[in-house]
Amino acid sequence: MAVGDVPAPGGGPAPRPASANPLVSGPILNTLVRLSIPNVLAMLMTVLVGVAETFYIGRLGTTPLAAMALVFPFSMLTGMMSAGAMGGGVSSAVSRALGASDVERANVLALHAAVIGTLAGIAYSIVFVAVGPALYALLGGRGDVLAQATRYGTVLFSAALLVWLSNTLMSVIRGTGNVRVPAVTMLATSALQIVLGGTLGLGLGPVPSFGMVGVAVGQIVSNAVAVAIFAWYLMAGHGRLTLHWRGVALNRHMFWDILKVGAVACLSPLQSIATAVIITGLVARLGVQALAGYGIGQRLEFMLIPVAFGIGVAAVPMVGMAIGAGLVARARRVAWTAGGLSALNMGVIGLAVTVAPDLWSSIFTSDPEVLDATRLYLRAAGPAFPFFGLGLTLYFASQGAGKVGGPVIASTVRLVLIAAVGAALAASGAPAWQFFALIALGMIIYGTGTATAVWRSDWTPRRKAA
Repeated sequence: MAVGDVPAPGGGPAPRPASANPLVSGPILNTLVRLSIPNVLAMLMTVLVGVAETFYIGRLGTTPLAAMALVFPFSMLTGMMSAGAMGGGVSSAVSRALGASDVERANVLALHAAVIGTLAGIAYSIVFVAVGPALYALLGGRGDVLAQATRYGTVLFSAALLVWLSNTLMSVIRGTGNVRVPAVTMLATSALQIVLGGTLGLGLGPVPSFGMVGVAVGQIVSNAVAVAIFAWYLMAGHGRLTLHWRGVALNRHMFWDILKVGAVACLSPLQSIATAVIITGLVARLGVQALAGYGIGQRLEFMLIPVAFGIGVAAVPMVGMAIGAGLVARARRVAWTAGGLSALNMGVIGLAVTVAPDLWSSIFTSDPEVLDATRLYLRAAGPAFPFFGLGLTLYFASQGAGKVGGPVIASTVRLVLIAAVGAALAASGAPAWQFFALIALGMIIYGTGTATAVWRSDWTPRRKAA
């Protein structure tokens, strides 16, 4: 409990007036930066986990590495949907309730969020355990590669419930404006995952090697620990709300308050995965060097996403609480400030790799043809990075306002553009630079389309159902 909070009858802190809440009344830029830094650090740690697991599996051989590549898009989709999409819907609903000083509603929303996370995790497990092998085969998996991908994916996705529940409970806490507990927990459990993955996967000390299954078990255990920490924190009433498992009746209005944002937002990561698959397929037609060059450039994009994600996730509770308090103008200022901050950061990096692409590409290869392809890609895509950062951060800010339809439409337009124009370029035998220019155009359309949607949408809150 924070100093100065008065205990409420339920054991948690009493609601504070909006004027005492720094997320509602504090300076926008300073508050955004303060909330963003822990998020960005935690997200960068998850990137480090991915690098470590790739290293471990690479030590097991080329076949396991290829098998992991087949499972990776769907593993990444788990986090994107549970933390970024549905998690944004959870944070949005909780923050809007707290912004209106309705702590009781926030408490009830926390339970409904946990129910959604549980059911979604179970459904995700059923789907990907059942159809995973068919998806891996569709992506080109054959023979031993397909067999190892199936074994790895079956173990990994059988515990999707833990990923969903961990990210859902974390989103509840983020919705209260608390970024420290999620960030510290993510840092600790990510470190645990790195240690367990290496120990169980490679067989360190007296522990035998369990191969890819051991790496998957490391992730499962770390997620289970995260669930336990978040559940304890919320149930103990240490934050601005308390999670009660009993004595609360489920209410369709509460489910709708979360799902009207989260369910629609889930379309965006699905479109992102589809866009990545289409682009990879198109570039693969140009040869190994072009594909390798694109892969190196795409890896930089993957490293940049935590920056936009961290700023965007920080904007969700600030926008949501402002909307809940009826401060629509402030909510919009938060959104544009967050979008501008993300675009600025991405723009600096984009400018650097546009002017000197070898600063990045030479880390991964010395092959002249691959370097040439990477230079083409980074010089085309680098100037578009700020648009990508702007769009992604405004997507999260829109979640805080409960208005994600426009950003999802912008993502849809990008997907259709890539698919249609990409097919035409492939049919005409276009060179690599034209495909890379198309990727950059897609980023620009996504960013400007999302910004236009935010600018034109009405964020005035409607009356909540009782």
